[in-house]
Amino acid sequence: KGCIYPQFASHNAHTIASILVMAGERSFEFQRLHGMGEGLYETVMQTHRNMTVRIYAPVGSHEDLLPYLVRRLLENGANGSFVHRLQDAQVSVDELIVHPTRCLIARKSLANPNIPLPSDIFQDRKNSSGINLTIAAQRQAFMKNLQQFNDTQWYAKPLLGVSYEPQEVGKSIVVYSPYDKQRKVGQVQYATSPLAEKALLCAQLAFAQWEGSDVDMRAEILERAALLIEEHRDELIALCVYEAGKTFQDSIDEIRETVDFCRYYAQQARHFMHNPVQLPGPTGETNQLSYEGKGVFVCVSPWNFPLAIFIGQVVAALVAGNPVIAKPAEQTSLIAYRAVELLHEGGIPKNILQLLPGSGAELGEVLMCSSIVEGVAFTGSTQTGRRINKMLAERTGSIATLIAETGGLNAMVVDSTALPEQVATDVIRSAFSSAGQRCSALRVLCVQEDVADRIVELIKGSMTELVVGSPEQYATDVGPVIDLAAQQKLLGYITQMKTKATSFYQTPVNSECDRGTFVPPTLLEIDSINQLSDEQFGPILHIVRYKATELESLLDDINAMQFGLTLGVHSRNTSVCDRVARKVRVGNVYVNRNQVGAVVGVNPFGGRGLSGTGPKAGGPNYLLRFMTEKTISTNTAAIGGNASLLAT
Repeated sequence: KGCIYPQFASHNAHTIASILVMAGERSFEFQRLHGMGEGLYETVMQTHRNMTVRIYAPVGSHEDLLPYLVRRLLENGANGSFVHRLQDAQVSVDELIVHPTRCLIARKSLANPNIPLPSDIFQDRKNSSGINLTIAAQRQAFMKNLQQFNDTQWYAKPLLGVSYEPQEVGKSIVVYSPYDKQRKVGQVQYATSPLAEKALLCAQLAFAQWEGSDVDMRAEILERAALLIEEHRDELIALCVYEAGKTFQDSIDEIRETVDFCRYYAQQARHFMHNPVQLPGPTGETNQLSYEGKGVFVCVSPWNFPLAIFIGQVVAALVAGNPVIAKPAEQTSLIAYRAVELLHEGGIPKNILQLLPGSGAELGEVLMCSSIVEGVAFTGSTQTGRRINKMLAERTGSIATLIAETGGLNAMVVDSTALPEQVATDVIRSAFSSAGQRCSALRVLCVQEDVADRIVELIKGSMTELVVGSPEQYATDVGPVIDLAAQQKLLGYITQMKTKATSFYQTPVNSECDRGTFVPPTLLEIDSINQLSDEQFGPILHIVRYKATELESLLDDINAMQFGLTLGVHSRNTSVCDRVARKVRVGNVYVNRNQVGAVVGVNPFGGRGLSGTGPKAGGPNYLLRFMTEKTISTNTAAIGGNASLLAT
C-alpha cells in the first residue's frame, strides 16, 4: 500500500469521470498531451480544485514522433471520439453521456448505429463464437472446463458404411503427445487396403441417392454440424492441444475456422445449387445451367490444421453432392475420428462419409489408382501433391479433379518507410505462431538495408520474450513441432545453415522442452534468397537484406522460386505496395499486416505454381471444383413456340 502512485493519461470524458468516482480520496494525477484536452481538464479542475493535471509532450526523432502524432490525430478525429462528438452541436448532452456498454446492448455504436454485433458481422451467415483468453473470467472458466479431459483416452478406428470384421483392420498405434513423449492420448486402429476397397464400392453405390438429395437438406446438416462442433468445443480444443501440440489460442482459432467453413459452404451450396440459372438466348429456345455433384471424392488432410482443413475439405465435397472417403494425417487421426462422429451425428449418412485412418503409402495406392474416384482434395507437401497428381493421371477411367493446396517459400518485403515496431510484431506472428507449422508461414524476410539493423534488433528482442513450452500452459507462445521426424529434420537443417548464415539467433528454451519435440524459434541471416530451395516447415526465419535499387530483381527472384502461396509487404508508400502486389505471382498478398490467419469468406486462401492448383478454400469459387455443370437447351418452338410472348 502506498507504493504505487497512479497516473492516468486520457482525453476521454467517460474515462475521467469513472476514475474520479472510483478513486475516492486516494491520491493520483491526470495527464494530458500538450495542445489537447485543455477545455475538458479546465472543466474538471473547476469542480476538483486540488486535482493535479500534468501536461506532457513526446520527445524523440522524426521517425518516432510522426506515427505517434498520426495515431493521436486519428483517435481524436474519429467519428466515435468523444472529442469529435463534443464539437457536434447536433449531439445532445444526454446522448453524449450514455454509457458505452448500454449502447452496445442496444445494438448501437457511437460511431455508427448500423454496425452489427460480432455474431452478426456476416450478413448471410452467423459468425463463429470464440473465447477471449485475455479476459481473466473467460480464461479461468475455459481452463476449468478443460480439466475434465486431463485423463481422457480417445480411440479411433475406420468408420465405414458397410460392416467389416475385426481381423480386417490393420495395426494399432498408441498416440503420445508431441510436447510430452510420456503422455498417452489414445489409440488408433489403422485401416487396410481391403477396407479401402470396401469403402470405395460403398461410396460408389451411395452416390446417386446423395447427389439427388435436396441441397437445402445437405446445407442444414452442415449448419447442425457447426452447432455440434461449438457444443463440443472444449473437447475438440483438448484434442488439438494433446494430440497436435497446438496452443490454446491456436486451438480456439481452429474451432472457429471449422465452424465458419460449415456455415459458409452451406450458404454457397444454396447459392449455386438451389435453382438452375436461366441463360439468355433467342426466342423459341430456353437454356438452363445447373450444378451437380461429380462423384466419389477422397479428402486427404494434413496434421497442422487437423480439424479446420480436415472438415473444410470434407463438408465442401459433401454439400456439393459427393460421397467422401476421408484420409486424415497419421499424426492426428484421433481428432479426425471425433470430427466424423460429430458430422454423422449432425445427419450425414455413414455410407456417404467414411473415415480411413492409416498409412498414406498403403491407402493412397488403393484410393488414388481407383477408377471409382472422381476427385481428390489434398492439403500437404508439394512432393506428395505431385505423387497424387501422377497416380491420378496414370489410372484408367475418367479424368479426375485434383484440388491441391501445398506449401510455400513465403516471403515478406519490407522497405525503408515501414514502421519497424509493426514489422517486428507481424514477423513474429507470421514466422513463429503454430511453431511455424502453417502453409502460409513467413519463411524469408527481405528487408531494405537502410532499416535492416533496427528491424533485426527488434525481431531478436521479441524472440527473446517468446515462451517455448507445453501448450497446456497459458503463457506458452510456441509449442512443439508435430513429431520426432519433423524435429530431427529441422534441427539438422539449422545445424547445417549455422555455418553458412551471416548471423544466427535462437529463442532460449528450458530443459522441460527435452520431454517433447521442440525446435527453438531460429533466425538465420543469409546473403541471397537464391540460397533457399525447399520449405522448412517449422519455426525458422531467414533474413535477406536488399538495396532500394534491387527491389525489382528481388521480386524476380521470389517469382523464380515458383512457390506462390503468400507474400507480405510492409511499406507506408502505397505505390510500392501496389507495385509489389501486382508483380508477385502468389495466391495471397498481405499488406501492412501479418500473413497468417486467413478468415473464411474474408481471406480466401490458396496458391499457385508449386503451392497449389486452386481454387481458394473459404472463397466464392471453391465449391465449383466439387461440382459438374450441366446445360439443358430446349427448342420451345417445337411444342408451340414461346408461350410467354402471348402474355405480353
